[in-house]
Amino acid sequence: MTTLADPVPGGRPGDVERATALSGELSGRGVHGIVLAYVDTAGVGRVKTVPTAKLASAAAWGVGMSPVFDTFLADDRSVTTDVLGGPDGDLRLYPDLDHLTVLAAQPGWAWAPVDRIAQDGTPHPGCGRTFLRRTVARAAELHGLTFRTALEIEWSVGLDTAPEGEFVPAATGPAYGATRQVELSDCLADLLAACVAQGVDVDQLHPEYAAGQFEMSVGALDPVAAADRSVLVRQTIRAVARRHGLRVSFSPAVSARGVGNGGHVHLSALRDGRSLHTGGERRHGLTADAEAFAAGILGRLPALTAVTAPSPASYLRLKPSQWAGVFTAWGLETRETAIRLVPGTAGHGEEQANLEVKPVDLAANPYLALGCLIAAGLDGVGSGARLPEETTGDPVRLDAARAAERGVRRLPGSLEEAVAAFRGDEVLRAALGPVLADAVSAVREGESAGVAGLDDERVAAAYRWRY
Repeated sequence: MTTLADPVPGGRPGDVERATALSGELSGRGVHGIVLAYVDTAGVGRVKTVPTAKLASAAAWGVGMSPVFDTFLADDRSVTTDVLGGPDGDLRLYPDLDHLTVLAAQPGWAWAPVDRIAQDGTPHPGCGRTFLRRTVARAAELHGLTFRTALEIEWSVGLDTAPEGEFVPAATGPAYGATRQVELSDCLADLLAACVAQGVDVDQLHPEYAAGQFEMSVGALDPVAAADRSVLVRQTIRAVARRHGLRVSFSPAVSARGVGNGGHVHLSALRDGRSLHTGGERRHGLTADAEAFAAGILGRLPALTAVTAPSPASYLRLKPSQWAGVFTAWGLETRETAIRLVPGTAGHGEEQANLEVKPVDLAANPYLALGCLIAAGLDGVGSGARLPEETTGDPVRLDAARAAERGVRRLPGSLEEAVAAFRGDEVLRAALGPVLADAVSAVREGESAGVAGLDDERVAAAYRWRY
């Protein structure tokens, strides 16, 4: 008979005792249930919940969850690989108590990200969080690198009273317009209050370019914690909006026209606690390793888009001249290049200098996206890669000769093209491992097949409320 004193391997030392103490504390605060959260290969958030009194048992031997969701599509159809997608097997969800958070906008609930562990206590090869943690550890072991990371969050706010399936913006007014902020003032204030209560430091919150669109920028953390925070903040945004009778979408494109919702990644590499993106001898103060890291990402962007822009709706957003970064180009504070070098405010480069990777949206599993970006960057560091000539202005204006000279080419224009590039990228596939790499390919191909023959408007509608 299994007891709390004899847990199945997979938890962390001391977690049972911590969970027991936390359970009593949370119950005293009126928390009745714990949301155990992860993100599947398609980028959909999945959860199981347990009563607060069962937190200790969850920490001891996990909570059962089928591995079938590794090959679920965004609409809950399923595909298979040679090892995933069948009815067999089970996994255990182990909550990370370090990141357990009481949900300010969902009274009675707390939230925790999970690691997915096989029944024998070994890491599940399809777990994106485990993959990201492994990649970060590899960076430290091989190159002495650590990272600060933040993901921007853009979303569209619609009226919950709109006809079924349709999007009617809940706010009017121009991009960055004061009108839009005023119209949703109470909701936005409650969102900021909820973030403070949950320990999320918000840098900015403002109206964005598209109708009913807003953006939140949050403080940078280590990559695993940053991915966790992205999932938590989206849960919070959705919950706050519902309490105000509103509906939100993080889909890359709620409409076939105009600007879509992005999830730009800000990423800085450090060694011995010091940023490699400032104070160096290369262009714009980059160190040699910072340049090589950026070049590694730039060179693999076509394949990376299968992970960072994983939905057919992603390609409705990835259009030239809309600041989505659809060319393999980089530039200093250039918002049309796929990689934007951000040096930071004068005197604050050590804290602020970073790379912004723009062809990323919130259909992406953040753990897979960050892990693959870091893996690509590490390959660049290992080979001493160099950046080509930088681009200023809109890359679409470059003539063919200058574009070829700088290696500037259009990123994949469809998910099918992105998957083809990903299938041929040995570095990314090796970093993910065969089980997870095959799941990525199979799920993307399933998404593509599901929208075959649909026009852009119907593609947008198909994914409008999936994310």
